[in-house]
Amino acid sequence: MLSQIQLVMPELALLILASFALVLDTYSSSKEKLLTFRFVQATLLIIICLILFTTPDTQSYSFNNHFITDPMSIILKTVICIISLVVFFYSHEYLKQHENVRGEFFVLGLFAVLGMMIMSSAASLLTVYLGLELLSLSLYAMIAMHKESLNASEAAMKYFVLGALASGLLLYGISMLYGATGVLDLQGISIAASSGIDSGMKLIMVFGLVFIVVGIAFKLGAVPFHMWVPDIYEGSPTAVTLFISTAPKIAAFAMTIRLLSDGLQDLLADWQGMLIILSILSMATGNVIAISQTNIKRMLAYSTIAHVGFFLLGIISGTASGYAGSMFYIIVYALMSMGSFGMVILLGKKGVEADRLEDFKGLAKRSPWYAFIMLILMFSMAGIPPLIGFWAKWFVIKEVIAMGFVWLAAVAVVFSVIGAFYYLRIVKLMYFDEPEQMAAIKASRAIRLVLSMNGMAVLILGFIPGALMALCISAIT
Repeated sequence: MLSQIQLVMPELALLILASFALVLDTYSSSKEKLLTFRFVQATLLIIICLILFTTPDTQSYSFNNHFITDPMSIILKTVICIISLVVFFYSHEYLKQHENVRGEFFVLGLFAVLGMMIMSSAASLLTVYLGLELLSLSLYAMIAMHKESLNASEAAMKYFVLGALASGLLLYGISMLYGATGVLDLQGISIAASSGIDSGMKLIMVFGLVFIVVGIAFKLGAVPFHMWVPDIYEGSPTAVTLFISTAPKIAAFAMTIRLLSDGLQDLLADWQGMLIILSILSMATGNVIAISQTNIKRMLAYSTIAHVGFFLLGIISGTASGYAGSMFYIIVYALMSMGSFGMVILLGKKGVEADRLEDFKGLAKRSPWYAFIMLILMFSMAGIPPLIGFWAKWFVIKEVIAMGFVWLAAVAVVFSVIGAFYYLRIVKLMYFDEPEQMAAIKASRAIRLVLSMNGMAVLILGFIPGALMALCISAIT
């Protein structure tokens, strides 16, 4: 029993500390909720240490095969906590900027991180759903927390209704798999799928697989289950949009691998075709519609949809190296998205969000350094070498070519070229247009430093992509 508790020590500690943070926030009267914020940041640092130093790096199951600790879960949980640490810092700066600091934002964020960690270590259909719902409910509340905003209330309602529908479809798929196999753990499902079950049970499993893929596609924001993404990104406060666009995407990757690779790898021929359709539709819809957007949050939302299409290419390959390529892609995307929304927060001011493309006009004249940071981020998202975004696309395209899907790789390259337009448009606005105002950017030294480090990480990783890729390969194999 003690050995099993050791495997869930990071999650258990996070649950206890998040509950304590809730109590602490209740009795915290500071205007900027500094005590709650610092406690939450310290909590994430403690959890990172627990993940790295108390959990074994070998594959271990606990609680009747419902929970797994392996290299992939350790790396993903560590990255989720690091990303969340930086996101909470950006968010605190945003909330201070708009004089709307609320401690419950960070408490809900911790519970969302707990849900993501459970998803990363889910070894059964039960724990996958438990982690997903804990994450989803936290996100619903984070969006709706700004009840004085009509846009935020509308976004929360849309996300809740569509999210509940997607969860219901996923749960229906889970019930079909359980009905066909009689087990909940993914290892048992994999054994049942590979042991030559009769055609009737195989049909039920494939039928359930359809609903599983629909649930995954919704959480990723893949077309045609993407309509919530632009509305939620635009309607939510930037701090919430920043959080939704980063760490939860890594958790969605973990859910995808656990369900499709660990549990349903033997149905590869069935889910591969579904993901190919989702990938092409996502790349096409995201890149084409993003061109017409004038709101940068909405543009980045369609950009996210396009990136999901590229991310799925590695999963489509059905190989360990392909999964590693997708893991590399989603981590890189979270890093780039975090920096992009950090720039939106940097340029904003009290009562006004810098979410229009015009807000970036002439930024090179107002602040050459931060125009350069944004240039790095946009070039990387466009996949321009030698930035890390180029290598992310390179690795997943290489994997689909290796599996014989040369035509799919060609489609991806074409849409990547189309997508470069709206990223380069931001660069054009910053360097070739006259600024609407020459007012100095008012931001703390801390956010300037963190944002600079964020941009430099994208640049530096572009020159040493092998280090991150080796880490991803070690996690999957």
